[in-house]
Amino acid sequence: MEKQKNIPQLRFPEFEGEWLLDTLENICCDAMYGINASATTYDGKHKYLRITDIDEDTREFIPNPLTSPAGNIDCQFKLKKGDIVFARTGASVGKSYLYKEEDGDLYFAGFLIKFSIKNANPYFVYTQTLHNTYNKWVTVMSMRSGQPGINAEEYKSYKFKLPTLPEQQKIASFFTAIDEKITQLKQKKILLEQYKKGVMQKIFLQQIRFKDDNGQEYPKWEKIKLGSFLIQKIREVPKPNSPYLAIGVRSHCKGTFQRINSDPDKIEMDKLFVIKKYDLVVNITFAWEGAIALAKEEDEGGLVSHRFPTYIFNEDKVLGIYFQYVFIQKNFRELLDLISPGGAGRNRVLNKKDFLKLTCDIPMVKEQTKIANFLTAIDDKINHTETQIEKAKVWKKGLMEQMFV
Repeated sequence: MEKQKNIPQLRFPEFEGEWLLDTLENICCDAMYGINASATTYDGKHKYLRITDIDEDTREFIPNPLTSPAGNIDCQFKLKKGDIVFARTGASVGKSYLYKEEDGDLYFAGFLIKFSIKNANPYFVYTQTLHNTYNKWVTVMSMRSGQPGINAEEYKSYKFKLPTLPEQQKIASFFTAIDEKITQLKQKKILLEQYKKGVMQKIFLQQIRFKDDNGQEYPKWEKIKLGSFLIQKIREVPKPNSPYLAIGVRSHCKGTFQRINSDPDKIEMDKLFVIKKYDLVVNITFAWEGAIALAKEEDEGGLVSHRFPTYIFNEDKVLGIYFQYVFIQKNFRELLDLISPGGAGRNRVLNKKDFLKLTCDIPMVKEQTKIANFLTAIDDKINHTETQIEKAKVWKKGLMEQMFV
């Protein structure tokens, strides 16, 4: 039974034998705490790696913003090939990062611990830190009376099973190829998003115009009020007695979200309002932050409070599928900000009358259709690429479960 535990479920055919138990201490030659320096403006060369610069999802170096360590910079804190760093304290304890040479001259901060891997494949060791077994170890080891933490000596004691170096390298090469494919897909998604942003800006500045089926120009766009094509739709219902589907609107024009099985006892209102697909829904409390969205098909029948006025479109004038690209424009979001008076946060409430008085330049419906179809096709490509990314991640995770002990 023990032998079975030390052999992976899925294996390259040229390898056999058990994987052997080892510790992080035995395969590294150096364990070191990071530099105790504050972050300052990026100096053009020396990049600073802090816990927050390690992306939670990808574990890649994604700084926001890019910084440099303040003061004199000691080269002993510069990462090199084969180095893995671990977060040693706080909510992110256990988070790991494998240094990549393409990340440049990178210096690690004091809340990180560096281990230089010498007697194993660094990528293989790093991949061990993505397993559930590692996460369980971190949970147990980091328990403290105060803030969770794991020091260098405790990290050294981390035990995991290793195959021979050739098998480590084969596994590492295999998963590196998967990572490269995922990276390519992410880059494709970024390029599509950049293209959409650029072409959309030109469309709404009318620098790009669509033509009719005879190759002729459409009429000039007209400036019209929102109230001429938006009709507030009130579908009032009593508050449910059982769990219900609640609909919310994300800020920054990020769409709607759902809260399934919401507890009616947690809300004070006696009345709620029904959402239908393709409704325009506005969160008047955070409209100044771009909390406006077109309801999705899966939102149908969901409920909102009075703070979410709902509108339908007079589609003889403006199509909902077109207007969803209007309200994400920067100038429109600035108008929402202007008609949301008050202080910060919940004290800034959109004036619904002023909302319907807002104006925007609108083309005729036939041109709206062509614009919407064009931009929707780009969105479909972006969504398809995102689906490919997620499938690749799931595939990788499944393989890791089978190819590691």
